[in-house]
Amino acid sequence: MGAETVQGLATFIRVVEAGSFTAGARRLGTTPSAISKSIARLEKRLGVRLFQRTTRALALTEEGQAYHERMAPLIRAVEEAEEELRGDHEVRGRLRVTMPADLGRALMPAIAANFAPAHPALVLELSLADRHVDLVREGYDLAIRAGAVADSGLWARPLGSLPLRLVASPAYLAAQGVPADPDALRRHRHVRYLLNGRPYPIRFADGTRIDPEGGFDTDSGEALRLAAVGGLGIAHMLATAVAEDVAAGRLVVVLPDHVLPTVPVQALHAFARAMPLRARRFVEFVAGEVGAWTRPAA
Repeated sequence: MGAETVQGLATFIRVVEAGSFTAGARRLGTTPSAISKSIARLEKRLGVRLFQRTTRALALTEEGQAYHERMAPLIRAVEEAEEELRGDHEVRGRLRVTMPADLGRALMPAIAANFAPAHPALVLELSLADRHVDLVREGYDLAIRAGAVADSGLWARPLGSLPLRLVASPAYLAAQGVPADPDALRRHRHVRYLLNGRPYPIRFADGTRIDPEGGFDTDSGEALRLAAVGGLGIAHMLATAVAEDVAAGRLVVVLPDHVLPTVPVQALHAFARAMPLRARRFVEFVAGEVGAWTRPAA
């Protein structure tokens, strides 16, 4: 593989990450015209079209998608090898991370105030989505996930665990009454989180399980929080996701004396044991934040 091919491959990967020739050119410090010519040379060498070009969008062809899946990890490996050889301890490059919206919302103040300013050479791309993305196929470096993780062939690093809370708005509780025990939850309306299309049950630490009646169902943690604040029912959520609402009086903790199990938080990646510095630093940062949320106040 010649130097020109390697350069064309790197350009291809950057264009896919950026979403357009123009954005890719900005990242590489060149022009869209130069990017277009580099991609054209690569396509000619491969004998296939990598992109479907239209006036409105730039999309990968089936061949382009397959090529990206195979080659993106190789480009990352080259960058990581150069990083190690330089002995460069500055976090740099691009880090693509996906995590649930409610967890991302809770982490964003610390990311903006502490993590990003500490690593000015790093470009952080953060996707807040409750769906489980395919890291390799969709080109993500890390997934931060709360809850049990199915065996996916990815490497998992535990980051800690977070408590759950049952919460409802003051208006809902004033109208419907405050549950006195877990069994009373069966007579209430709930805003339910959908996991793989099915409502997530309420489990207590003593083994009690409640399958709540739904008044509003969603697969979005943020929508769940807003529905609870709006008085649609009782919600079962991460404590950190509703901490501000509880502190502000928008939500009230229901059955505070009945213990709910904690939820494990993990980082998933496909780097095996050779996780690059930028990914290690972000994982360490999230682990520190999760630990701070659960650490008793001094």
